[in-house]
Amino acid sequence: MSDAVSVVWDDAYLGYTWGGDHPMHPVRLDLTMRLADTLGVLAGDRVDVVRPVTAGEDLLTLVHDAEYLDAVRRAPADPAGVGHGLGGSDNPVFDGIYESAALIAGGSVTAARLIHEGRAQHAVNIAGGMHHAMRDHASGFCVFNDAAIAIAWLLGQGYERIAYVDLDVHHGDGVQAAFWSDPRVLTVSIHQTPLTLFPGTGYPEETGDPDRAPGTAVNLALPNGTDDSGWLRAFHAVVPGVVKAFAPQILVTQCGCDTHHEDPLADLGLTVDGQRASYAAVHQLAHEVCDGRWLALGGGGYGLVRCVPRAWTHLIAEASGHPLAPGTAIPDSWAQDVLSKGLRIEPPGSMTEGGWTGFARWDPFTENRVDRAVTRARTAAYPLFGLDPDDPRD
Repeated sequence: MSDAVSVVWDDAYLGYTWGGDHPMHPVRLDLTMRLADTLGVLAGDRVDVVRPVTAGEDLLTLVHDAEYLDAVRRAPADPAGVGHGLGGSDNPVFDGIYESAALIAGGSVTAARLIHEGRAQHAVNIAGGMHHAMRDHASGFCVFNDAAIAIAWLLGQGYERIAYVDLDVHHGDGVQAAFWSDPRVLTVSIHQTPLTLFPGTGYPEETGDPDRAPGTAVNLALPNGTDDSGWLRAFHAVVPGVVKAFAPQILVTQCGCDTHHEDPLADLGLTVDGQRASYAAVHQLAHEVCDGRWLALGGGGYGLVRCVPRAWTHLIAEASGHPLAPGTAIPDSWAQDVLSKGLRIEPPGSMTEGGWTGFARWDPFTENRVDRAVTRARTAAYPLFGLDPDDPRD
């Protein structure tokens, strides 16, 4: 396997735009790639920028109904009556919605193909991670579920164990639903409690189809306000244990950065430093469990200037094998890029927020809100893997 790193990108990704003041503005992707380029991340000796190939119906119908595809095609001509979750403030219809969503889905399959063919060890598609889209409807800003499509494509190539780890602040409900009854796919989601956040699912007791795939869904639901150290403590207490027990052949991660403390749509408290540490953690896990085969996707994140560009530049740098020092200064030229977009947001000056990413390892004798969430997740999931929920060594 090549140790190359592929970043799948095309400016045409910016055509996936909901318009107006919609929080998922494509400028976040543009500014990310500009920042990564400005800091030399894309010029690394291992990094190759690859153009995506649009997904055809053969790929899209691995996950979505043909009737739904037809509805997405018709939507621009009938935005009020098309149904299937399209229209309204969350998923407003725009010209080119089918083509733009199919390009993103194809980008994630392109990334998966590069890993499968041995042309890359890691592959990143920051436009991907549309984890809420369901078989027959759009949801949560997501039209086609590229993560599920890429996983389904990999299954078609003969993979027998694929682990999907979702770092987004929202539960990865669409991917969980797609593989709820498939014992070949483990879905793990660490997210804000569904008591206070869309989509209202992702309770620890959701552990996969009890008859056909028990233990193939793991959910860690964290309390509002969880900060860097709490998030990392929880992650390390639950995620590596179940992933290692599952022993996947490839790791797929959704790296939504709406866990940020400034995110307008959610209520966790991570800094870009905590997010950088989370990417390092899944990177290490990929090398520990599946020879480094790692497909990293984007996802949520609505801090257009201060969060997303920094977080996902750190993601690409981490995947490249040359992580950026937290204190790396952001060049003035990038700040000028921000101003040129007409954004009235003060650009950050460096790649850090001074977040503390140390944490104490979980043990069953502590009692705080985060630890209660950890205990509940381990109690629900760990016995299904033959692991002891009370043993911190598992």
